[in-house]
Amino acid sequence: MIDSWLRATFNATWTMVIEMVIAGVCVIGLFAALGLVLVLMERRVAAWIQIRLGPNRVGPGGMLQSLADTLKLLVKEGMTPDGADKFLFNLAPFIAMMVAMLLMAPIAFAKDFQLWDLNIGVLYISAVSSLMVISILMAGWASNNKYSLMGAMRSGAQIVSYELSAGLSILTVVILSGSLNLNEIILSQSDGWWIFKGHIPVIISFVIFIIAVTAETNRAPFDLAEAESELTAGFHTEYSGMKFALFFLAEYINVFIVCAIGATLFLGGWMPFHIGHWEGFNHVMDFIPSSLWFFGKTFFLIFLIMWFRWTFPRLRIDQLLNLEWKYLLPISMFNILLVTVMAILGWYF
Repeated sequence: MIDSWLRATFNATWTMVIEMVIAGVCVIGLFAALGLVLVLMERRVAAWIQIRLGPNRVGPGGMLQSLADTLKLLVKEGMTPDGADKFLFNLAPFIAMMVAMLLMAPIAFAKDFQLWDLNIGVLYISAVSSLMVISILMAGWASNNKYSLMGAMRSGAQIVSYELSAGLSILTVVILSGSLNLNEIILSQSDGWWIFKGHIPVIISFVIFIIAVTAETNRAPFDLAEAESELTAGFHTEYSGMKFALFFLAEYINVFIVCAIGATLFLGGWMPFHIGHWEGFNHVMDFIPSSLWFFGKTFFLIFLIMWFRWTFPRLRIDQLLNLEWKYLLPISMFNILLVTVMAILGWYF
């Protein structure tokens, strides 16, 4: 409707520019809302797991605690340490946010609701997500602080390592669906989600994917890049005010993005829960809005990653790399061969 009105009022160039501005404003608004919701959710989940009260002072039931934290960060002074590379130091948090914004483009939030229906959506996400490590290395090196540099180097090794397993686990769904387009992958799950109809190999891929993206987003128990007991705060030790807030927000947005990708590939994205040819059951499931399905699945995976954080102790750097190179990568490589054979022979529902 908006597109039709704009095309009737403006020429093609101005229509495209205005639509891009609208899309950008919507993504920024979504970022702000997700940041507030996910920080509050993190605290609530932590309190629930540790059998204690969470935020309960600011607003009704502590609902405005995230808003109070945001206001605090807005009024704090942004400091740049002596000896730092000021240009790179200030640029790093913006690169982190830009990468997160780029990753939002191909995600289908609901049926026929997507910023960019890209034919190579899975490849685009894999390529762009690897740029996140640049902002972390840039922040660590430019801070002129040994703790920041050590945190950044750890993060670089960690992200580069776990990208392999994450990529191979994603490839299993690409092989079964025969497409890199996220919409086509979702439509291929109209008679059942891949995690159910792909048998044990896809379940293995899903488990490896969740472990790998937890490590890629520097979340506990893989938070060696910002290990508070060893490196004060890792690569963002020297950041304060809004620059720190951008890194903080980018972490939570990245968690949302990887969970949205996991929900899209393995759990059907916005597709309702359908079982084969059960027409009556499938028809009832269709009454639930597609956006609710998408956000429900995504927030379930976010809860799972938060559960990890408050359950497992932090790994040492050697344990972290051993887990990837000695266990997850060999299992992923064998699993992708198994899925290829399964796809060729048609051994799935």
